[in-house]
Amino acid sequence: MPGMVLFGRRWAIASDDLVFPGFFELFLRVLWWIGVLTLYIMHRRKLDCAGGVLLSSYLIVLLVLLAVVICTVSAIVCVSMKGTICNPGPRKSMSKLLYIRLALFLPEMVWASLGAAWVTEGVQCDRTVVNGIVATVVVSWIIIAATVVTIIIVFDPLGGKMAPYSSAGPSHLDSNDSSQLLNGLKTAATSVWETRIKFLCCCIGKDDHTRVAFSSTAELFSTYFSDTDLVPSDIAAGLALLHQQQDNVSNSQEPSEVISHSPGDSQEADLDAELENCHHYMQFAAAAYGWPLYIYRNPFTGLCKIGGDCCRSRTTEYDLVGGDQLNCHFSSILQTTRLQYRDFIHISFHDKVYELPFLVALDHRKEAVVVSVRGTMSLQDILTDLSAESESLHLEAEVQDCVAHKGIAQAARYIYRRLVNDGILSQAFSIAPEYRLVVVGHSLGAGAAALLAIMLRSSYPQIRAYAFSPPRGLLSKSLYEYSKDFIVSLVLGKDVIPRLSVTNLEDLKKRILRVIAHSNKPKYKILLQGCWYELFGGNPDNFPTELDGGDQGDLTQPLLGEQSLLTHWSPAYSSSSDSPLDSPPKYPPLYPPGRIIHLEEEGNSGRFGCWAAARYRARWSHEAEFSKILIGPKMLTDHMPDILMRALDSMVADRAACLSCPGQGVSNTDVV
Repeated sequence: MPGMVLFGRRWAIASDDLVFPGFFELFLRVLWWIGVLTLYIMHRRKLDCAGGVLLSSYLIVLLVLLAVVICTVSAIVCVSMKGTICNPGPRKSMSKLLYIRLALFLPEMVWASLGAAWVTEGVQCDRTVVNGIVATVVVSWIIIAATVVTIIIVFDPLGGKMAPYSSAGPSHLDSNDSSQLLNGLKTAATSVWETRIKFLCCCIGKDDHTRVAFSSTAELFSTYFSDTDLVPSDIAAGLALLHQQQDNVSNSQEPSEVISHSPGDSQEADLDAELENCHHYMQFAAAAYGWPLYIYRNPFTGLCKIGGDCCRSRTTEYDLVGGDQLNCHFSSILQTTRLQYRDFIHISFHDKVYELPFLVALDHRKEAVVVSVRGTMSLQDILTDLSAESESLHLEAEVQDCVAHKGIAQAARYIYRRLVNDGILSQAFSIAPEYRLVVVGHSLGAGAAALLAIMLRSSYPQIRAYAFSPPRGLLSKSLYEYSKDFIVSLVLGKDVIPRLSVTNLEDLKKRILRVIAHSNKPKYKILLQGCWYELFGGNPDNFPTELDGGDQGDLTQPLLGEQSLLTHWSPAYSSSSDSPLDSPPKYPPLYPPGRIIHLEEEGNSGRFGCWAAARYRARWSHEAEFSKILIGPKMLTDHMPDILMRALDSMVADRAACLSCPGQGVSNTDVV
């Protein structure tokens, strides 16, 4: 950090990113040089043949070229290891070394071409020698091709616009000029991101919803990334440092220092009942994923159990159920929920941007009509997730400031129209009029289920919703408070999604910038130690993240110094506040739905939870406890529906065992 400027443009690689690639190339080049030298020494007498002089010359010049390249790459590696992330001064000679290294590719290409031509001329030499030279020519072209691919990867489409200002401060421009430049860069960044997203999602159609989602996603990415001069390795190093710093702070806290938000005795009293409900309704949330999740959870027996239904044509039982695109899904849904064909009213796996699959079933055990919404499983769903700007909801409830996540609100409206306008709910309640309505979902489906419950509450006052691992950036503050009466959210461990919002991402970006700006180690050491810490753990005190002798006041200074024009001018960046950054108008602070049950892991089951069975405790939590993104190896795995189901199974079993023990009590806030 910042990105290097070569050939008059900025590249998405920093001068301290060349340690590992350099070592790798050095390893290959040295092996190659030794192999060529061995070939020449052992077989030079066999080159006294037609065309042998050319091949001998080829090997000698190749040895010299390789020696020069090895020396150059060694110098690049040594220079790249100097300094720190935000102190590129000791690496100021890097650009000259890279120009030399790139210039050496010209004679390499010429010599590889000549070698290929000479070998194909049908030289009459020992076959071993010829094969060895063919191998050296092939290796030459492989390395050249790999270099071209690397250049394409680190190419920054905006580099030409950013390079003139990458090392300049804003002092030479007035506020109007700086604002115009920043707006121009953001517009260009939005266009670039939209092109990238269209390329990645080229197979999902071009309807109006898709085009709107492309624009929304591109604007989100350009808003988040355009005001910093970070390269990908800087983000990786920052996340590694944040994890160690976070664990260090957590280890230094006394139990009394941890803030606990207690919702009150009335809510504590129903923790048992709500945990049991969560355990029950999570089966429906998982069933909405269809056969992929079922096969994933049952890799050895799943295909045998549902494979027959996948191959046979629709039966009369299927025709009793409304819906579309069932394929293998219906059988897996039956296996997961343990219901009968006749218990399902509608199953839809229609999947487009802002249009999510869902199912409607009669749950006789709980006397409920259950609507289950599927979570993210496709590119269309990802675009729905990333349409993160806010939009107003028009509700019959007397709630002020009804604002929600745009993409999820659109998906909830689609399901609302299907349920109400197509008469699906009317059909369900005509069969079971005394049942109550329950809406469930996981991840994206949890957010859509929560908003759907809010939309339906005026028609179904007794409605309940269970949101498993819902996104944080979902509801305005007033809607969050309103939803507490009928929505329960469940969060497992350090799951990143219930902590994920634009506001929290801005806060994470600020923390990354702060911690890497005050790191006293070169990037390659941070990454090596970070990988070791993630895989095997260790003492976070052994991984300092601040400058020696620095005080906490230093951490509030501007983070990129004079290196980044964009960071200086970004309205999103504030260096004097420890609170999450103010969001742009399109991205106001949003909150998770309802009351929140947090399942926290007790003890240590291994870095990735695969060494021992995890044990959990459950407690009511306040949304403020999810106001920062926590870094750790389980931040992604804790979101997986199968992991959540296992945690609920363990939680409910342990709680039942604890309650059945004579003389044993259960804490108000947790269960062992």
